Amino acid sequence: MDGHDHGGGMEVNRRRLLVAFSISATLLLIEIIGAAITGSLALIVDVGHLLTDVGGLAIALLAAGLMMRPATDRRTWGYARAEVIAASAQAAVLFSVGLFVLVEGIRRLLSPPDVPSDSLLVFGIIGLLGNLISIIVLAGGRSANLNLRAAFLEVVNDGLGSLGVIVAAIVIAFTGWQRADSVAGLIIGVLIMPRAVRLLREAIGVLMESTPPGLDLDAVRRHLLDVDHVHEVHDLHASQISTGLPVLTAHITLDAQCFSDGHTPQILDQLQACVADHFAISIEHSTFQLEPSTHREHEHVPHT
Repeated sequence: MDGHDHGGGMEVNRRRLLVAFSISATLLLIEIIGAAITGSLALIVDVGHLLTDVGGLAIALLAAGLMMRPATDRRTWGYARAEVIAASAQAAVLFSVGLFVLVEGIRRLLSPPDVPSDSLLVFGIIGLLGNLISIIVLAGGRSANLNLRAAFLEVVNDGLGSLGVIVAAIVIAFTGWQRADSVAGLIIGVLIMPRAVRLLREAIGVLMESTPPGLDLDAVRRHLLDVDHVHEVHDLHASQISTGLPVLTAHITLDAQCFSDGHTPQILDQLQACVADHFAISIEHSTFQLEPSTHREHEHVPHT
């Protein structure tokens, strides 16, 4: 586990989240006032975004803190999977907000309320500036893990929401078309949902211990079979503990003489080097059970 201690990078990412959280919390208070004054759907949507941002960033901060805790005998991977749980929660909330926006937007298209464009424009600009700062702060760490990606996605979506508020305010000011507010809200909702679904699908894939994206297990099996003295590969499993932490296990059937002439350690080295060096995803956490062909008949539950 020591070779995978990224504590310094985790601390940097946690500070990024803290800055973004502080900005979003401040914007939330400002836009709640703005939504109460204007009654704008686009601004209410933006408040909803900010509310999920603040909640999501709080979850992300908690997860980032948990991820820095060391492994123990009880939790052998530490709290690495906290990032996946946090991302799942954020994605579910984002999807719910997007669904609400679509329903409310359609309702308001049929009966649009009067929205003061000047106040709407002011609050939209304030929101956009704040979100741009948060986007810049989080951009450097967005590829670090699902937790950071979820936080970055929330802030980007909220930035789009603020931009929609500004566009709606300008259209209302110059044309008087009040439905522009509802249209802006609907567009934001449409933009939110696919991203939320994609993030949720990725997070669930990790929780379900799916094969890491980009790793072809058939190719892994072929490479392992190419190692000298390897006759069969079975019980081959690959999954992710968290972002950047793939693991692989397999049962490897060898020549019987390998267990008497003492060169199984060399074969094990070759197998581990194979999965660490030959694929787009480097798997440094690999576990191989080396066994003679006669061992297979003692296994109660055969797997592929």
